[in-house]
Amino acid sequence: MRAMQVAAYGEPLRLVEAPEPEVGPGEVLVDVHRAGVNFPDLLLIQGLYQARPEPPFGPGFEVAGVVAAIGDGVDHVAVGDRVVAFVDHGGYAERVVAPADSVTPIPDEVGFDEAAVLPIAYGTGYHALVDRARLAEGEVLLVLGASGGVGTAAVELGHLLGAVVVGVVGSERKVDAVRDKGADHVLVGYGDLRTRVRELTGGRGVDVLYDPVGGDPFDAALRAMAWQGRMLVIGFTSGRIPDIPANRLLLNETAALGVFWGRFAREDPEANRRNFATILEWVAEGRLRPTVTEVLPLEEAAAALERLASRRVVGKIVLAVR
Repeated sequence: MRAMQVAAYGEPLRLVEAPEPEVGPGEVLVDVHRAGVNFPDLLLIQGLYQARPEPPFGPGFEVAGVVAAIGDGVDHVAVGDRVVAFVDHGGYAERVVAPADSVTPIPDEVGFDEAAVLPIAYGTGYHALVDRARLAEGEVLLVLGASGGVGTAAVELGHLLGAVVVGVVGSERKVDAVRDKGADHVLVGYGDLRTRVRELTGGRGVDVLYDPVGGDPFDAALRAMAWQGRMLVIGFTSGRIPDIPANRLLLNETAALGVFWGRFAREDPEANRRNFATILEWVAEGRLRPTVTEVLPLEEAAAALERLASRRVVGKIVLAVR
């Protein structure tokens, strides 16, 4: 089968003819139609991700396609079903084996392009805002990196949950896209973030911070938190993992909450399936509209990751595998 793989960590992605995967008990073989492109894919092939598969291997954590085979003990999907799945790696390929717990049927109203971008961005966003932060209607939600795939999902979910959403972007050209997702306010740049946020909120500050960026933006946002605010640590696309001064957490009764959706999905698959059923229902109803900026052929996966790394992408890129 065709697959995009690296021969060693740090080497370029290449289109190769890879062995056909075999399905085992509790697994599902998926004929991949679309694969989502994400920042963790970059980290994985550079050897900077928490998981380190043995080379050669391919990136790709989220796929949408059709069930080709099922292993023993799988009864919630059947051959021929349209599904979305989350895998450890290897999604940039014509076929991939997924744990049955990570495979969910797709409603007829949801296309492969939309489904392929749901697991990481929307799975993380829903788990973070609903399960971890318990975001309440009327609270102020600040989303850093609001124009990226994870950020736009958080903006859209926050709006749907009734929050006052403030998005932060890196340039003026990204403002309209974030506003279209439901942001009540969009700020450009992270300078003097505390003052600008407090002006927008009448001095209240931020109830919930959604931060996939880390680094200096996290430090700035920490000073903008409201009393008993919750900081959701999503990721570190800036490249720097921030240190959190414990005295600031104490003085403002701020809670710092880690969010690792992939582990949550493994530790509590039933809760994750419930979350995902809600997400798919909202997409089918048109209440969520995932932003797919580009659909590129599988062989252009390296170019897709380069665009992602350059911060030029608003929303998500999808690879068309078949």
